[in-house]
Amino acid sequence: MKKDNKGVFYWLLIGCILIFIMVIVGGITRLTHSGLSISNYKLISGTIPPMNAVEWNEAFDLYKQYPEYQKLNYNMNLEEFKDIYFWEWIHRVIGRFIGLVFIIPFLYFLIRKRLTKSTIKKAVILLIMGGFQGFLGWYMVKSGLVDRPDVSHYRLAAHLTTAFLTFAYTFWVALDLIFPDKKVVEKKFRNFIRIGLVVLVIQIIYGAFVAGLDAGWIHNNWPFMNEGKLIHETVYTEQNPTYLNFIEGKSGVQFVHRTLAYVVVIFIILIWYKAKRMTLTALQTKGINGLLIMVGIQFLLGVLTLIYAVPVWLGVLHQVGAFILLSVMIFTLHRFSK
Repeated sequence: MKKDNKGVFYWLLIGCILIFIMVIVGGITRLTHSGLSISNYKLISGTIPPMNAVEWNEAFDLYKQYPEYQKLNYNMNLEEFKDIYFWEWIHRVIGRFIGLVFIIPFLYFLIRKRLTKSTIKKAVILLIMGGFQGFLGWYMVKSGLVDRPDVSHYRLAAHLTTAFLTFAYTFWVALDLIFPDKKVVEKKFRNFIRIGLVVLVIQIIYGAFVAGLDAGWIHNNWPFMNEGKLIHETVYTEQNPTYLNFIEGKSGVQFVHRTLAYVVVIFIILIWYKAKRMTLTALQTKGINGLLIMVGIQFLLGVLTLIYAVPVWLGVLHQVGAFILLSVMIFTLHRFSK
């Protein structure tokens, strides 16, 4: 890595770490049902939480005007409200901080001419992705303030998946700086890893669907669903027409998530098996082995999260596992691409 690129690399690496923290806090926010505790959006003043009894009561009174309080949390007291308010507030503050961390150093590096034309284009894409991520957060919260006391699982999936993809692209750009030299690429194998990445992203989307529909609190058995059935009848009878079961039905969405877990494992085992028949660099070997280890850990975390009916700590750990698995997949793909 060139000396001039080190500062840019550290900037991108810090961005990756912050997005990682953001995803963890976002997971806690979702699992503690805290995401609708702040029903308005104030870009500047919203960074300061209520500071006295009057402001806390005003915030609580605002919360009482919306479906989540009226239909679910009507027995909630002020102290309980403060707990859920905290997680949504810190989630939003971290989001704003990430925006500053991306924008201010970008302008500094741009003015100091520390960025190549290629990196400038990539950084602009990152800024757009980050801005879009913030918009999706607001758009998601908005869906839970009308009739249903919960956010749309489609919007939740869009918000979470965009966070994962923003991280993935930031990491990819950072890797471009570490490994600027081109090499000969085995295109068929690279494309196979790409397919594996697409399957993993689809699995992440379905993980968000499961979270958005609270589908992790049913069929808490493994390897079979309730009543010892591989495919429970609710998988295809909960919604009408039938196809809706697999995008809106709790049982159907959980079934797809279960099934895709096996597909991801099989893909990564095949990647590992194919790679073992090739001549690899040290970093390629680490990437391949890391994939195999991480998919095993993530599969186990998924099973435990399901069996124990999604305790907050396990749910967050499972989401972190998905994040790390995606990171290893991106690293491995990069080492077989450039």
